[in-house]
Amino acid sequence: MLRLIIHAFKYGRRRSLAAPLGAFVARECAAVLAGADASVPVPLHWRRRCSRGFNQADDLAAALGLPVVRALRRRRQTGVQASLHADRRQTNVAGAFTLTRRAGRTGAVAGAVVVLVDDVETTGATLDACARVLREAGAREVRAVTIARAEVRAG
Repeated sequence: MLRLIIHAFKYGRRRSLAAPLGAFVARECAAVLAGADASVPVPLHWRRRCSRGFNQADDLAAALGLPVVRALRRRRQTGVQASLHADRRQTNVAGAFTLTRRAGRTGAVAGAVVVLVDDVETTGATLDACARVLREAGAREVRAVTIARAEVRAG
């Protein structure tokens, strides 16, 4: 059932699902959100964001009750993680993320406890790549929340 809801949110453009999904994540991940300074949505490449019409991670981050800092940008378009075998996902997102100019200029994450927000975690490759950039920018701590965690099946 949750898979259908996430697909409706992400691909069916049911943005109204962000609020109840955000409430679900806030309740289930309260310990992760506690004491955090801001949420940082995992960015989509601008082409994917334009074709989809929105970034589901951004909408979810806005529903968590923390200030949203759009500190990351995807510097290159990557293959869809869901279509890749687990061992190819790390390579797919390696070097794909960077700090936004504004976040770099303002030091938006320096010294902060930030929570990365994405819709689904499978292998953690995307979250790891984003966390690496935030740590290099001086984030004191990087945590992560997702709506769901997908099962990884062996090859």
